[in-house]
Amino acid sequence: MTAPSASAGRAASARYRDVFGVPEFRTLFGLQTLLVAGDSIRTIALSVQAFEQTGSTLAAALVFCAGMLPYVVGGALLLSLADRVPMRRLLTGYHLLRLAVTAVLACGVVPLPATIALITLLGLFAPVGGATVQGRLPALLPGDGFVLGRSLFTMTSAGAQIAGQAAGGLMLAALSPAGTLWLAAGSAAVAAALARSGLPDVPAPNRGGSGVARETWRVNRRLLGDRTTRGLLLAFWVPLSLSVGSEGMAIPYAGELGDPAAAGLMLSSAAAGMFAGNLLIGRWIRPDLRDRLTFPLALLTGAPLLLFVLHPPLPAACALMLAGTVGLGYDLPLQRRLVDAAPEEVRGQAIGLANTGIMTGQAAAIGGAGALGGLLAPSQVIALCGAAAVLAALTLHRHLR
Repeated sequence: MTAPSASAGRAASARYRDVFGVPEFRTLFGLQTLLVAGDSIRTIALSVQAFEQTGSTLAAALVFCAGMLPYVVGGALLLSLADRVPMRRLLTGYHLLRLAVTAVLACGVVPLPATIALITLLGLFAPVGGATVQGRLPALLPGDGFVLGRSLFTMTSAGAQIAGQAAGGLMLAALSPAGTLWLAAGSAAVAAALARSGLPDVPAPNRGGSGVARETWRVNRRLLGDRTTRGLLLAFWVPLSLSVGSEGMAIPYAGELGDPAAAGLMLSSAAAGMFAGNLLIGRWIRPDLRDRLTFPLALLTGAPLLLFVLHPPLPAACALMLAGTVGLGYDLPLQRRLVDAAPEEVRGQAIGLANTGIMTGQAAAIGGAGALGGLLAPSQVIALCGAAAVLAALTLHRHLR
């Protein structure tokens, strides 16, 4: 494995018209938007349907998170498919699977355990679909274009998720959950058709000779065994996850302030900060300066949260959450370095492993924060999350600089 190229930071900044001028990128961008919006609509419709059928908030919560839980299993056993199956075939098949599952669920005859099993099945293949798309970006967008393309995916995913949830709520007001699910199935059908007709038939970069699970484990061990890629992956996972863990305390903290519903403002502020950070770092910061800012930005993910020890009022709490998530843009230059460091034939799996670790780390951090919330005040837990993120950034400074 090779170290990231030092010349990368001296490249000129890419522009939006540069990346959208690539037809294949436009197709992948459209697929990502359809995926996030459709899945958001499906999730809220299924959660409402489960609650209406059972009257159980637990059932609704299980349906809501069932697609997230198997993410780490798919990342551990199936990621090699991202580099072994031609992209057009894999993405068309993945969206057809989404279509089939959503259509079956829309029929309204599937019992709750089977519903959870079907959503879990989709969750197993979700990291493979994401790794396939993102592994293709470096070839489409060389140089600094990759960073801008990744920032666009992050911003659009956040926007499509919010819009999808809002649209799902409006659709449920006008339609039944089944009708809303049929619309989600329609978005999956459009995505499958777009993948089949809009993507080129390029060969897979790595044919691999062993089974899928064995190849996935082999490449994961190879990536984690190399000092450069292991350090970059840890720098991806740890500060970001510890910082995001604080969001698990938003509702208890807002409750301490006397209005649990105000947690929505805190979480919206965090989302706005992430959007702003990706926009600023991805588009408006020069590549050489962006590389130098990676470490300070990683520190920023946790430093503002330390002030929660002072128990700030709601406006200040929202401002601190926003400031911290601006720092999450530190992962953009790290993604570029990971792409440069990973061998081309396993690049998709390397990006998929990074994403799997982030998903797993966030879930663990939020769960850990919830456990600490039984012993400490929410403000103290948020401050501890910030301190842990800062300490992690300091520990990993060699890989962040």
